[in-house]
Amino acid sequence: MRQTFWIAVVLVAQSGAVLGQSGQAGGPSASPPGAAVYFIDLKNGATIPPSSVVHFGLRGMGVTAAGLQKDNSGHHHLLIDTDLPKLNEPIPNDLNHLHFGAGQTEATLDLPPGEHTLQLLLADHKHIPHSPPVMSERIKVMVKEAGAAEPATAQKGSRHPSPKDAKVYIVSPRDGSYVSRTPLIRFGLENMGVAPAGFAKANTGHHHLLIDMDLPPLDRPIPNDANHLHFGAGQTEAKVSLPLGQHKLQLVLADENHVAHDPPVVSKPITVNVTASGQAPRRKRHKRRR
Repeated sequence: MRQTFWIAVVLVAQSGAVLGQSGQAGGPSASPPGAAVYFIDLKNGATIPPSSVVHFGLRGMGVTAAGLQKDNSGHHHLLIDTDLPKLNEPIPNDLNHLHFGAGQTEATLDLPPGEHTLQLLLADHKHIPHSPPVMSERIKVMVKEAGAAEPATAQKGSRHPSPKDAKVYIVSPRDGSYVSRTPLIRFGLENMGVAPAGFAKANTGHHHLLIDMDLPPLDRPIPNDANHLHFGAGQTEAKVSLPLGQHKLQLVLADENHVAHDPPVVSKPITVNVTASGQAPRRKRHKRRR
């Protein structure tokens, strides 16, 4: 059973409203210079099946859920067969404007056969685009029945190689530790460098923390949800929120597209015990009868 976990990533804010690619100004939330949103595994002119998983990429900003106000962050919206909406108002929520307010970075699309346009648009906690607006290029895809479509996901064999002696591990807490509900998890990495998501550089990657999960398929982008936490800004530590009880933690290093290296750089899983005090429970002393 999956449980819900929250993580806060604080980045530096920029201020001032400027015109975006469309010539329209966005809303009051600022986006930093160089921020970009894009389709990871889908190109203009691609042929896809009627049901296809599409992965969203984001560079220079973080992903947070709708309703959570945090500088330099937002959540994805996918525009299907429609032009850009007004960029200084909340994005509509309908079949042509899909909202991913839980912080999702992928989605399964069910589209009828034929040509369609797709475009990503990032928005703040109120579903209003940033200033300047952060949007992908508008691409065209051709939807065909199964058997006639080209795969939209990365092919096996396209993973980046990792050095033989590369190693990722959890510095703290240690296996079997007792921790509070909000422990600080520190990541260790040997013989590779840390680079943010979206930045392609040999022998580098960014961390993903798996909570109470087995390893996902390693030849495709790692899921991004409450049990698969992404640290695409290059973080090497994070404070997470865990419910009381025992939990399994494991690190996976991934490349600029959130895909594990070959061979994969994976830590040994550890177990932590969450208590209200962060300490081991005290044993009850039994009074001896006289």
